[in-house]
Amino acid sequence: MNPTLRQMRAFVALAKTGNFTLAAQSMHVTQSALSGLIKELEQTLGARVVDRNTRRIALTEIGTELYPLFGQMLDDLDGALANIAQQTRLKTGIVRIAAPQLMACTMAPGAIAAYKAEHPAIQVRLADCEVESVITRVLSGEVDLGIGPERDPAPQLQARELFDMPFALVCPQDHPLATRARVTWQDLTQHPFISLKGQFTERLHADMRDLALQPANEVTFMTTALAMVSSGLGVTVCLPYAEPLVNLYRLSMRPLEEPVLTRRFYVYTRAGRSLSPAAESFIDFLLRFVSEQRPATQDIQT
Repeated sequence: MNPTLRQMRAFVALAKTGNFTLAAQSMHVTQSALSGLIKELEQTLGARVVDRNTRRIALTEIGTELYPLFGQMLDDLDGALANIAQQTRLKTGIVRIAAPQLMACTMAPGAIAAYKAEHPAIQVRLADCEVESVITRVLSGEVDLGIGPERDPAPQLQARELFDMPFALVCPQDHPLATRARVTWQDLTQHPFISLKGQFTERLHADMRDLALQPANEVTFMTTALAMVSSGLGVTVCLPYAEPLVNLYRLSMRPLEEPVLTRRFYVYTRAGRSLSPAAESFIDFLLRFVSEQRPATQDIQT
């Protein structure tokens, strides 16, 4: 026996009102249609749920047992459907993001603030972490999406390109390289070079096969590298999206040539996993936001 939703709604409406006419009005159907649904329910169950007379109806023993059960089931279903409708209309929802520490303190907050201006009811939670932890958090399901540099393809990951930017030199404003007409990677070998640990340095070495660029210091976070540069301990390189933080340290950012090396950043999600409407909406917004902000982000001093 499988009562339909319409049969259950008809029975609950009748039990609430105690009257066929009022129950039919509450369901926006005719009285005969409501009576037909009750008869179908009774045929499905093989038992009467209401006793009828000319003035009133009364629930049978079985009807009395079913009324709270059907009522709770319909309330739970209606609540779940209402919640889904709220999410699809972006009236509620949570987006969880993992981003490297440098991006988390430069580009990401502005993007989140702009998104929340359009969707104030959506919660956006940002986890700042080491670069190598971004993909781990995505694969574990700890976050809905991660933002990070290009990594080796993995079948369990889906990657959407966010931007492609060239490396830039960062040095003190009074540093000899700050006033050069042009700066090359070879010029960096004449000064203490502060690099990041892990794949950052490994990939630089792979790109610069013919250049002996040996770090004087390797640190975990770019904010540490910038603080060391600010203290006159050397120079570093980073991408133009970090310019707000570079300016905060009162440092100079210059384009690097011979060669022009770029890094791609991606939005990472788990392959084969459907995202919530809020997460999909945030990714679409982020791609648009970065595209619109990119000219200003790449306008470093030449």
